[in-house]
Amino acid sequence: MSQEVTVQPTDATWSGPNRLRTSDTEREQVAEILRAAMTEGRLTLEEGEERLGAVYAAKFRDELAPLTADLPDNGRRALADTPKAQAATRRDVRRHAGFVAFVALFLTSLWVLSGAHFFWPAIPLAFLVIGLMRHARYGRYRHEYYYQHRVAPWNAPHHR
Repeated sequence: MSQEVTVQPTDATWSGPNRLRTSDTEREQVAEILRAAMTEGRLTLEEGEERLGAVYAAKFRDELAPLTADLPDNGRRALADTPKAQAATRRDVRRHAGFVAFVALFLTSLWVLSGAHFFWPAIPLAFLVIGLMRHARYGRYRHEYYYQHRVAPWNAPHHR
């Protein structure tokens, strides 16, 4: 009778002999954060270049986290203010608005065909419009939900 043993990742797993190797995508994401921090003025040119060199020389994931640890929100806030992230948010809001308009037309046509006296599509449309307004207002602040990072959250450099 054998008993299965489950191993939980610990700090030793992340910094010991079983360290996880980093990918080019993760390195480029951290490099983009550092470039945004340099643009904001949080890092001097010398500091930024030194850290960028360390990013591209990093082989393991735990080598990337200290490079952005002293930046607000680990540099994610600066990343959200880049023109690329803002353009992605605007594109997503336009896509969301198109979806809401399509659903509004579809539900209104169903209401017209049903001949109902009460305009019942107002109920689901109210929730859809509230969601669209929230996306338009807070989309740029919650970039981890609206900006496509191309890295799964459990593979991100800051994940433990």
